[in-house]
Amino acid sequence: MSSPALKAGAAGKVTDFNNGTYLVSFTLFWEGQVSLSLLFIHPSEGVSALWRARNQGYDKVIFKGKFVNVTSHVFTECGLTLNSSAELCKYLDDRDQEAFYCVKPQHMPCEALTHMTTRNREISYLTVHEKSLFHRSKVGVEMMKDLKHIDVSRCNKSENMTEKCQVGMKIPVPSGYTLQGRWITTFCNQIQLDTTKINGCLKGKLIYLLGDSTLRQWIYYLPKLVKTLKFFDLHETGIFKKHVLLDAERHTQIQWKKHSYPFVTLQLYSLIDDDYMPREIDRLPGDKNTAIVISFGQHFRPFPIDIFLRRAINVRKAIERLFLRSPATKVIIKTENIREMHIDTERFGDFHGYIQYLTMKDIFKDLNVGVIDAWDMTIAYGTNTIHPPDHVIGNQINMFLNYIC
Repeated sequence: MSSPALKAGAAGKVTDFNNGTYLVSFTLFWEGQVSLSLLFIHPSEGVSALWRARNQGYDKVIFKGKFVNVTSHVFTECGLTLNSSAELCKYLDDRDQEAFYCVKPQHMPCEALTHMTTRNREISYLTVHEKSLFHRSKVGVEMMKDLKHIDVSRCNKSENMTEKCQVGMKIPVPSGYTLQGRWITTFCNQIQLDTTKINGCLKGKLIYLLGDSTLRQWIYYLPKLVKTLKFFDLHETGIFKKHVLLDAERHTQIQWKKHSYPFVTLQLYSLIDDDYMPREIDRLPGDKNTAIVISFGQHFRPFPIDIFLRRAINVRKAIERLFLRSPATKVIIKTENIREMHIDTERFGDFHGYIQYLTMKDIFKDLNVGVIDAWDMTIAYGTNTIHPPDHVIGNQINMFLNYIC
Protein backbone atom coordinates (compact mmCIF):
# COMPACT_ATOMS: atom_id res chain seq x y z
CA MET A 1 0.00 0.00 0.00
CA SER A 2 1.54 3.33 -0.94
CA SER A 3 1.09 7.06 -1.47
CA PRO A 4 4.20 8.20 -3.39
CA ALA A 5 3.35 11.90 -2.97
CA LEU A 6 3.41 11.44 0.81
CA LYS A 7 6.47 9.13 0.70
CA ALA A 8 4.19 6.69 2.50
CA GLY A 9 4.05 2.91 2.34
CA ALA A 10 3.10 -0.19 4.32
CA ALA A 11 3.01 -3.93 3.82
CA GLY A 12 -0.29 -5.77 3.71
CA LYS A 13 -0.95 -8.99 5.55
CA VAL A 14 -1.81 -12.21 3.73
CA THR A 15 -3.80 -14.92 5.50
CA ASP A 16 -3.71 -18.31 3.79
CA PHE A 17 -6.80 -20.44 4.46
CA ASN A 18 -5.01 -23.51 3.02
CA ASN A 19 -7.85 -24.22 0.59
CA GLY A 20 -6.80 -22.08 -2.36
CA THR A 21 -8.29 -18.87 -0.92
CA TYR A 22 -6.49 -16.02 0.77
CA LEU A 23 -7.39 -12.87 2.64
CA VAL A 24 -5.25 -9.80 2.02
CA SER A 25 -5.77 -7.05 4.58
CA PHE A 26 -4.39 -3.53 4.68
CA THR A 27 -4.48 -1.15 7.63
CA LEU A 28 -5.14 2.43 6.54
CA PHE A 29 -2.44 4.19 8.54
CA TRP A 30 -2.59 7.62 6.86
CA GLU A 31 -5.09 9.83 5.04
CA GLY A 32 -4.91 10.79 1.37
CA GLN A 33 -4.78 9.01 -1.97
CA VAL A 34 -3.69 5.42 -1.48
CA SER A 35 -2.74 2.86 -4.15
CA LEU A 36 -2.75 -0.88 -3.56
CA SER A 37 -0.44 -3.36 -5.21
CA LEU A 38 -0.54 -7.13 -4.95
CA LEU A 39 2.30 -9.00 -6.61
CA PHE A 40 2.07 -12.64 -7.51
CA ILE A 41 5.67 -13.74 -6.94
CA HIS A 42 5.58 -17.52 -7.61
CA PRO A 43 2.88 -20.13 -8.16
CA SER A 44 2.72 -23.03 -5.69
CA GLU A 45 4.48 -25.41 -8.09
CA GLY A 46 7.26 -22.81 -8.31
CA VAL A 47 7.82 -22.63 -4.56
CA SER A 48 7.69 -26.41 -4.15
CA ALA A 49 10.36 -26.69 -6.87
CA LEU A 50 12.49 -24.05 -5.10
CA TRP A 51 12.08 -25.80 -1.76
CA ARG A 52 13.08 -29.15 -3.22
CA ALA A 53 16.05 -27.66 -5.12
CA ARG A 54 17.27 -25.79 -2.06
CA ASN A 55 17.33 -28.86 0.16
CA GLN A 56 18.80 -31.16 -2.46
CA GLY A 57 22.43 -30.14 -2.34
CA TYR A 58 25.19 -28.23 -0.55
CA ASP A 59 27.18 -27.73 -3.75
CA LYS A 60 25.56 -24.66 -5.36
CA VAL A 61 28.48 -22.58 -4.11
CA ILE A 62 32.19 -23.43 -4.52
CA PHE A 63 34.41 -22.48 -1.56
CA LYS A 64 38.14 -22.11 -2.17
CA GLY A 65 40.42 -21.94 0.86
CA LYS A 66 43.84 -20.29 0.80
CA PHE A 67 46.60 -22.06 2.74
CA VAL A 68 49.78 -20.09 3.42
CA ASN A 69 53.27 -21.33 4.29
CA VAL A 70 55.71 -18.40 4.58
CA THR A 71 56.24 -17.42 0.93
CA SER A 72 54.10 -20.03 -0.82
CA HIS A 73 50.34 -20.42 -0.88
CA VAL A 74 47.87 -22.86 -2.38
CA PHE A 75 44.08 -22.90 -2.88
CA THR A 76 42.03 -26.06 -2.29
CA GLU A 77 38.32 -26.82 -2.45
CA CYS A 78 36.32 -26.42 0.75
CA GLY A 79 32.68 -26.69 1.76
CA LEU A 80 29.98 -27.45 4.32
CA THR A 81 30.23 -31.04 3.05
CA LEU A 82 32.82 -32.45 0.62
CA ASN A 83 32.52 -35.52 -1.58
CA SER A 84 36.20 -36.24 -1.98
CA SER A 85 38.44 -39.25 -1.49
CA ALA A 86 41.36 -36.89 -0.76
CA GLU A 87 42.60 -36.27 2.78
CA LEU A 88 40.44 -33.58 4.42
CA CYS A 89 41.01 -30.85 6.95
CA LYS A 90 38.05 -30.90 9.33
CA TYR A 91 37.07 -27.72 11.14
CA LEU A 92 34.52 -28.88 13.69
CA ASP A 93 32.57 -27.28 16.52
CA ASP A 94 31.40 -30.29 18.48
CA ARG A 95 29.17 -28.46 20.93
CA ASP A 96 27.19 -26.64 18.23
CA GLN A 97 27.41 -29.43 15.64
CA GLU A 98 28.94 -27.06 13.09
CA ALA A 99 31.35 -28.44 10.47
CA PHE A 100 33.43 -27.14 7.58
CA TYR A 101 35.93 -29.05 5.45
CA CYS A 102 38.80 -28.38 3.06
CA VAL A 103 40.89 -30.69 0.92
CA LYS A 104 44.23 -30.87 2.78
CA PRO A 105 47.06 -29.37 0.73
CA GLN A 106 50.28 -31.35 0.39
CA HIS A 107 53.10 -30.33 2.75
CA MET A 108 50.94 -27.87 4.71
CA PRO A 109 49.08 -28.28 8.00
CA CYS A 110 45.33 -27.69 8.26
CA GLU A 111 46.09 -24.71 10.54
CA ALA A 112 47.66 -22.90 7.55
CA LEU A 113 44.18 -21.95 6.24
CA THR A 114 44.06 -18.13 6.25
CA HIS A 115 41.51 -16.92 3.66
CA MET A 116 38.40 -17.95 1.76
CA THR A 117 36.67 -16.99 -1.47
CA THR A 118 33.55 -18.37 -3.15
CA ARG A 119 31.84 -18.51 -6.52
CA ASN A 120 28.63 -20.02 -7.85
CA ARG A 121 28.83 -23.51 -9.29
CA GLU A 122 27.21 -24.02 -12.69
CA ILE A 123 24.56 -26.37 -11.37
CA SER A 124 20.79 -26.41 -11.05
CA TYR A 125 18.36 -28.79 -9.43
CA LEU A 126 15.42 -27.42 -11.42
CA THR A 127 13.97 -29.09 -14.52
CA VAL A 128 13.60 -27.16 -17.78
CA HIS A 129 9.85 -26.82 -17.13
CA GLU A 130 10.45 -25.59 -13.57
CA LYS A 131 12.98 -23.02 -14.78
CA SER A 132 10.32 -21.58 -17.09
CA LEU A 133 8.25 -20.70 -13.99
CA PHE A 134 10.96 -18.22 -12.97
CA HIS A 135 11.16 -16.32 -16.23
CA ARG A 136 11.25 -12.54 -15.69
CA SER A 137 7.76 -12.14 -17.13
CA LYS A 138 6.28 -14.59 -14.62
CA VAL A 139 7.81 -13.27 -11.39
CA GLY A 140 6.17 -10.42 -9.47
CA VAL A 141 3.12 -10.06 -11.72
CA GLU A 142 0.69 -7.31 -10.64
CA MET A 143 -2.72 -8.79 -9.78
CA MET A 144 -4.53 -5.49 -9.10
CA LYS A 145 -4.22 -4.02 -12.58
CA ASP A 146 -7.52 -2.15 -12.82
CA LEU A 147 -7.80 -0.94 -9.27
CA LYS A 148 -8.23 2.84 -8.99
CA HIS A 149 -6.72 4.58 -5.99
CA ILE A 150 -8.61 4.84 -2.72
CA ASP A 151 -9.30 8.13 -0.94
CA VAL A 152 -8.73 7.72 2.77
CA SER A 153 -10.29 10.38 4.99
CA ARG A 154 -9.49 11.27 8.57
CA CYS A 155 -10.73 8.98 11.30
CA ASN A 156 -11.79 10.50 14.62
CA LYS A 157 -10.41 7.78 16.82
CA SER A 158 -6.74 8.34 17.45
CA GLU A 159 -4.71 5.59 19.06
CA ASN A 160 -1.71 7.12 20.72
CA MET A 161 0.99 4.70 21.72
CA THR A 162 2.17 5.58 25.18
CA GLU A 163 4.60 2.77 25.94
CA LYS A 164 8.22 3.45 24.98
CA CYS A 165 9.85 1.00 22.56
CA GLN A 166 11.71 -1.66 24.50
CA VAL A 167 13.16 -5.13 24.04
CA GLY A 168 10.81 -8.06 24.59
CA MET A 169 7.78 -6.44 22.93
CA LYS A 170 5.58 -8.54 20.65
CA ILE A 171 5.89 -7.37 17.04
CA PRO A 172 2.67 -7.26 14.99
CA VAL A 173 2.43 -7.59 11.19
CA PRO A 174 2.77 -5.02 9.78
CA SER A 175 4.96 -3.58 12.52
CA GLY A 176 4.93 -0.07 11.11
CA TYR A 177 4.62 2.16 8.04
CA THR A 178 6.51 4.96 6.33
CA LEU A 179 5.21 8.53 6.15
CA GLN A 180 7.24 11.42 4.69
CA GLY A 181 10.02 8.84 4.40
CA ARG A 182 10.08 8.19 8.15
CA TRP A 183 9.43 4.76 9.67
CA ILE A 184 6.66 4.87 12.28
CA THR A 185 6.12 1.82 14.49
CA THR A 186 2.61 0.65 15.33
CA PHE A 187 3.39 -1.06 18.63
CA CYS A 188 5.36 1.45 20.71
CA ASN A 189 6.05 5.13 21.11
CA GLN A 190 9.12 6.08 19.10
CA ILE A 191 11.18 9.02 20.27
CA GLN A 192 12.64 11.23 17.56
CA LEU A 193 16.26 11.45 18.63
CA ASP A 194 18.30 14.56 17.97
CA THR A 195 22.11 14.69 17.99
CA THR A 196 22.31 15.64 21.67
CA LYS A 197 20.07 12.75 22.73
CA ILE A 198 21.98 10.28 20.54
CA ASN A 199 25.33 11.47 21.92
CA GLY A 200 24.04 11.15 25.47
CA CYS A 201 22.65 7.70 24.79
CA LEU A 202 25.83 6.32 23.19
CA LYS A 203 28.07 7.56 26.02
CA GLY A 204 29.87 4.59 27.58
CA LYS A 205 28.20 2.09 25.23
CA LEU A 206 29.79 -1.01 23.71
CA ILE A 207 27.87 -2.04 20.60
CA TYR A 208 28.55 -5.26 18.70
CA LEU A 209 27.10 -5.70 15.22
CA LEU A 210 27.34 -9.38 14.25
CA GLY A 211 26.19 -10.34 10.78
CA ASP A 212 26.37 -9.73 7.06
CA SER A 213 26.87 -6.70 4.82
CA THR A 214 23.31 -5.42 5.45
CA LEU A 215 24.51 -4.76 9.01
CA ARG A 216 27.88 -3.45 7.82
CA GLN A 217 25.82 -0.66 6.20
CA TRP A 218 25.05 0.51 9.75
CA ILE A 219 28.70 1.03 10.63
CA TYR A 220 29.18 3.11 7.47
CA TYR A 221 26.07 5.18 8.25
CA LEU A 222 26.74 5.85 11.95
CA PRO A 223 29.67 8.34 11.49
CA LYS A 224 27.33 10.45 9.30
CA LEU A 225 24.88 10.50 12.21
CA VAL A 226 27.42 10.92 15.03
CA LYS A 227 30.31 13.04 13.80
CA THR A 228 32.59 12.17 16.75
CA LEU A 229 32.69 8.47 15.83
CA LYS A 230 35.88 7.68 13.91
CA PHE A 231 37.12 4.46 12.32
CA PHE A 232 40.01 2.77 14.10
CA ASP A 233 42.47 0.93 11.85
CA LEU A 234 43.08 -2.67 12.95
CA HIS A 235 45.52 -3.30 10.05
CA GLU A 236 43.14 -5.69 8.33
CA THR A 237 42.23 -5.47 4.65
CA GLY A 238 39.12 -5.73 2.46
CA ILE A 239 35.52 -4.78 3.13
CA PHE A 240 34.84 -7.90 5.22
CA LYS A 241 37.45 -7.03 7.87
CA LYS A 242 36.34 -6.19 11.40
CA HIS A 243 35.25 -2.53 11.43
CA VAL A 244 35.62 -0.51 14.63
CA LEU A 245 34.23 2.96 15.39
CA LEU A 246 35.57 4.82 18.43
CA ASP A 247 34.72 7.96 20.32
CA ALA A 248 37.42 7.82 22.99
CA GLU A 249 36.16 10.91 24.83
CA ARG A 250 32.66 9.48 25.28
CA HIS A 251 33.93 5.91 25.74
CA THR A 252 31.82 4.62 22.87
CA GLN A 253 32.91 1.63 20.81
CA ILE A 254 30.92 0.13 17.95
CA GLN A 255 32.21 -2.82 15.99
CA TRP A 256 30.95 -4.85 13.02
CA LYS A 257 32.11 -8.40 12.47
CA LYS A 258 31.00 -10.73 9.69
CA HIS A 259 29.34 -14.02 10.52
CA SER A 260 31.19 -17.24 9.74
CA TYR A 261 30.43 -19.97 7.15
CA PRO A 262 28.54 -19.93 4.94
CA PHE A 263 29.77 -16.53 3.75
CA VAL A 264 29.35 -16.13 0.00
CA THR A 265 31.50 -13.59 -1.88
CA LEU A 266 34.03 -13.48 -4.72
CA GLN A 267 36.26 -11.29 -2.55
CA LEU A 268 38.98 -12.99 -0.56
CA TYR A 269 38.21 -12.68 3.16
CA SER A 270 40.37 -13.48 6.19
CA LEU A 271 39.62 -16.36 8.56
CA ILE A 272 42.21 -15.41 11.19
CA ASP A 273 39.74 -13.79 13.59
CA ASP A 274 36.71 -15.72 12.34
CA ASP A 275 34.22 -17.63 14.46
CA TYR A 276 30.61 -18.74 14.54
CA MET A 277 28.18 -16.20 15.99
CA PRO A 278 27.29 -18.25 19.12
CA ARG A 279 31.02 -18.37 20.03
CA GLU A 280 31.31 -14.60 19.46
CA ILE A 281 28.35 -14.01 21.82
CA ASP A 282 29.90 -16.38 24.41
CA ARG A 283 33.00 -14.15 24.55
CA LEU A 284 31.05 -11.00 25.49
CA PRO A 285 30.66 -10.41 29.24
CA GLY A 286 27.71 -8.06 28.68
CA ASP A 287 26.27 -5.37 31.00
CA LYS A 288 23.61 -2.66 30.93
CA ASN A 289 25.76 -0.56 28.57
CA THR A 290 26.34 -3.36 26.06
CA ALA A 291 24.13 -3.89 23.02
CA ILE A 292 24.39 -6.68 20.45
CA VAL A 293 22.71 -6.62 17.05
CA ILE A 294 22.41 -9.91 15.18
CA SER A 295 21.51 -10.39 11.53
CA PHE A 296 22.03 -13.32 9.17
CA GLY A 297 20.19 -15.03 6.36
CA GLN A 298 21.19 -13.77 2.89
CA HIS A 299 24.30 -16.02 2.74
CA PHE A 300 22.32 -19.05 3.92
CA ARG A 301 19.77 -18.94 1.08
CA PRO A 302 21.72 -21.22 -1.36
CA PHE A 303 22.07 -24.02 1.20
CA PRO A 304 19.69 -26.60 2.68
CA ILE A 305 17.54 -25.14 5.47
CA ASP A 306 19.16 -27.30 8.20
CA ILE A 307 22.27 -25.05 8.07
CA PHE A 308 20.18 -21.96 8.83
CA LEU A 309 18.04 -23.72 11.44
CA ARG A 310 21.04 -25.04 13.34
CA ARG A 311 22.70 -21.62 13.38
CA ALA A 312 19.54 -19.82 14.51
CA ILE A 313 18.98 -22.32 17.35
CA ASN A 314 22.64 -22.09 18.41
CA VAL A 315 22.46 -18.28 18.41
CA ARG A 316 19.34 -18.48 20.57
CA LYS A 317 21.14 -20.76 23.05
CA ALA A 318 24.08 -18.32 23.17
CA ILE A 319 21.68 -15.43 23.93
CA GLU A 320 20.13 -17.51 26.73
CA ARG A 321 23.63 -18.09 28.19
CA LEU A 322 24.36 -14.35 27.88
CA PHE A 323 21.15 -13.46 29.74
CA LEU A 324 22.13 -15.82 32.59
CA ARG A 325 25.37 -13.90 33.22
CA SER A 326 24.06 -10.49 32.22
CA PRO A 327 20.28 -10.04 31.93
CA ALA A 328 20.72 -6.29 31.39
CA THR A 329 22.52 -6.67 28.04
CA LYS A 330 20.36 -5.44 25.16
CA VAL A 331 20.03 -7.86 22.24
CA ILE A 332 18.40 -6.81 18.97
CA ILE A 333 17.59 -9.11 16.05
CA LYS A 334 17.50 -7.46 12.63
CA THR A 335 15.61 -9.72 10.23
CA GLU A 336 16.55 -10.24 6.62
CA ASN A 337 15.35 -7.71 4.06
CA ILE A 338 13.87 -8.30 0.63
CA ARG A 339 16.22 -8.07 -2.35
CA GLU A 340 16.20 -7.86 -6.17
CA MET A 341 13.24 -9.69 -7.67
CA HIS A 342 14.93 -10.83 -10.87
CA ILE A 343 18.09 -12.51 -9.69
CA ASP A 344 19.24 -16.10 -9.41
CA THR A 345 15.95 -17.26 -7.85
CA GLU A 346 17.10 -20.82 -7.21
CA ARG A 347 20.04 -19.65 -5.09
CA PHE A 348 19.12 -16.27 -3.68
CA GLY A 349 15.41 -15.61 -4.29
CA ASP A 350 13.21 -14.03 -1.62
CA PHE A 351 11.17 -17.21 -1.19
CA HIS A 352 14.18 -18.72 0.63
CA GLY A 353 14.54 -15.49 2.61
CA TYR A 354 10.85 -15.45 3.55
CA ILE A 355 11.04 -18.97 4.99
CA GLN A 356 14.10 -17.92 7.02
CA TYR A 357 12.37 -14.70 8.14
CA LEU A 358 9.37 -16.64 9.48
CA THR A 359 11.68 -19.21 11.11
CA MET A 360 13.79 -16.50 12.73
CA LYS A 361 10.73 -14.77 14.23
CA ASP A 362 9.53 -18.11 15.58
CA ILE A 363 12.85 -19.15 17.14
CA PHE A 364 13.38 -15.81 18.93
CA LYS A 365 9.75 -14.94 19.76
CA ASP A 366 9.73 -15.58 23.53
CA LEU A 367 13.20 -14.19 24.25
CA ASN A 368 13.70 -10.75 25.80
CA VAL A 369 15.09 -9.29 22.56
CA GLY A 370 14.16 -6.35 20.37
CA VAL A 371 13.24 -7.00 16.74
CA ILE A 372 13.89 -4.72 13.78
CA ASP A 373 11.62 -6.12 11.10
CA ALA A 374 13.72 -5.24 8.05
CA TRP A 375 11.53 -7.48 5.85
CA ASP A 376 8.42 -5.48 6.71
CA MET A 377 10.34 -2.20 6.43
CA THR A 378 11.83 -2.86 2.99
CA ILE A 379 8.41 -3.90 1.62
CA ALA A 380 6.95 -0.63 2.96
CA TYR A 381 9.80 1.39 1.43
CA GLY A 382 9.60 -0.64 -1.80
CA THR A 383 13.37 -1.19 -1.91
CA ASN A 384 14.02 -4.33 -3.94
CA THR A 385 17.75 -4.31 -3.42
CA ILE A 386 19.97 -6.41 -1.16
CA HIS A 387 21.57 -3.26 0.29
CA PRO A 388 18.74 -0.82 1.07
CA PRO A 389 19.47 2.91 0.53
CA ASP A 390 20.73 5.18 3.31
CA HIS A 391 17.32 6.58 4.32
CA VAL A 392 16.15 3.03 5.13
CA ILE A 393 19.37 2.24 7.04
CA GLY A 394 18.92 5.49 9.00
CA ASN A 395 15.43 4.44 10.04
CA GLN A 396 16.65 0.98 11.09
CA ILE A 397 19.29 2.64 13.26
CA ASN A 398 16.66 5.00 14.71
CA MET A 399 14.62 1.95 15.71
CA PHE A 400 17.74 0.38 17.27
CA LEU A 401 18.46 3.56 19.27
CA ASN A 402 14.84 3.57 20.47
CA TYR A 403 15.43 0.10 21.91
CA ILE A 404 18.69 0.94 23.71
CA CYS A 405 18.28 4.62 24.75
